[in-house]
Amino acid sequence: MNRFLLVEDDPASLTLLNEILNTHGHCDLVVDGREAVIASRLALEDQTPYDLICLDIMMPRLGGVQALKEIRRLERQHKLPPDAAAKVMMVSALEDSQTMVEALYEGHANAYLVKPIEKDKLVRELKNLGLLTANGATRRQPPPE
Repeated sequence: MNRFLLVEDDPASLTLLNEILNTHGHCDLVVDGREAVIASRLALEDQTPYDLICLDIMMPRLGGVQALKEIRRLERQHKLPPDAAAKVMMVSALEDSQTMVEALYEGHANAYLVKPIEKDKLVRELKNLGLLTANGATRRQPPPE
């Protein structure tokens, strides 16, 4: 089962993401970048890293791009192989190219989704990231016991 970390300071957007994604995996919800870094660190320590992190860009305490850089540092610190690193989808109302470049190239995000969030676009991105099959089934298999 996929493990998702949803990071969003807007309650309506967080609820919508959760409603869409919880049918495709387990969702943990946090409201800012600092909490995202903590949740990622705990998941890595438990050897249950997230498959996908949906990360808002503009948040209080720690913005999304800075949180992503810290999460990527934690993944390297825990010697997570690149193919096991979380896929990261930046979610933002901002469509400006500078923000996209910073998120995708400097932060090593895998996708960028512009709000308002639309279910079809989100599901299409999950398929593009390899987290869903063409028919919508999850790709991630449970870890061996």
